[in-house]
Amino acid sequence: MEKKSNFKRFLLLWAGELLSSIGGGLTSFGLGVYVFQQTKSAASMAIVTLLAFLPTLILSVPAGVLADRYDRRLLMMIGDGCSAFGILYIFFCIQRGGARLTEICIGIAISSVFASLLEPSYRATITDLLDAEEYSRASGLVGLAGSARYLISPIFAGALLAVSDIRILLVLDICTFFLTVICTGVVRRAIERTVIENRAPFFEEFKIGWKAVAEKRGVLILIFVASVMTCFMGAFQILAEPLILDFADSATLGVGETVCASGMLVSSLFLGICGIRRGYVKVLSASLVIAGISMVIFGIKENIYLICGSGFLFFAMLPFANNCLDYLVRTNIEDELQGRAWGLIGFLSQIGYVVAYGIAGILADGIGEQMNIGVGRGAAAVIMISGVMLSILALAIYPVRDVRLLEDAGMQAEGGMCYEKKNDME
Repeated sequence: MEKKSNFKRFLLLWAGELLSSIGGGLTSFGLGVYVFQQTKSAASMAIVTLLAFLPTLILSVPAGVLADRYDRRLLMMIGDGCSAFGILYIFFCIQRGGARLTEICIGIAISSVFASLLEPSYRATITDLLDAEEYSRASGLVGLAGSARYLISPIFAGALLAVSDIRILLVLDICTFFLTVICTGVVRRAIERTVIENRAPFFEEFKIGWKAVAEKRGVLILIFVASVMTCFMGAFQILAEPLILDFADSATLGVGETVCASGMLVSSLFLGICGIRRGYVKVLSASLVIAGISMVIFGIKENIYLICGSGFLFFAMLPFANNCLDYLVRTNIEDELQGRAWGLIGFLSQIGYVVAYGIAGILADGIGEQMNIGVGRGAAAVIMISGVMLSILALAIYPVRDVRLLEDAGMQAEGGMCYEKKNDME
């Protein structure tokens, strides 16, 4: 069976993850507002975000090995379905009269542990379903689904919070888990599962995955760059909400986040339709430079129009950067090692988020208190510094020879697959 015929199945799988992204965005927005209203602290918001992220990061490596050993679609169903338990726990805590910060952290951590099964299996399933020339389109659509939590969820959540409370957001999120499991189950039934005989021990497979990543220096460089990049971007993502909430209400925050995230929608749609054909390293460097400049503008002034405009530009650059990173790595790793490789890559490249979530809120609170300017302007200062450093990093990527060699190898591999496909058709 040709992989190209599986694009419709990919779209069904993607639709399920789109719903999951929207539901997760509702919960994330609602909990962010809930915690800030209770604590007035950027650090408290950062703790919740860190605990939502850290279990997924730590477990991404073993989850990647599992994705290569067992049924990837089944792992996705378990991850999506069971992560609802954590949200249910938070819902019941609020229902009985209010959830403390520790209870919210526990529920988020439970949900994140199960969600860790999803990402490596999802990325490896894309490789199972599609041809190399379809990866760029698929990456654009995956970015579009990811942007839904920033584009659709905030304005919807802000409107609901104006007439109700956080409980309605949690219920809607729980419902999306079941819809996602159904979509994944339909795709699972339509794909023939590959049975792996004589599996190597778990840690032996882990070492094989590491070898696949480490044998190309360019891949290691990109992983390091991505880790530093996620640190700067994580600072922006965690501090944007307290920056706006310091001078505006939750409804304004919802509209502002939606306008900013619409930049991701525009660029993801473009990539989903057209993709990127060449110049991946150049596009990667340019998109990150522009993203860094946008972060500087974002923090200059408490003006919602300036914030929305620069935020729009920042989010518009992310799909281009992610698309290029995805292509450069995916085309340089063998298909049967994709699960293990993406688990390792996800772990190493996202360590920067842990650093950002751990210290960005503390820095913002500290700067705001020491300079007597408030938590919002303290957050703005951290965001602007991060933007400058991101731009410097982006400019340093472009001349690196090992990274350019990855692009050459990827283009050659894609050309070879197209040639083989043409011969098969003849």
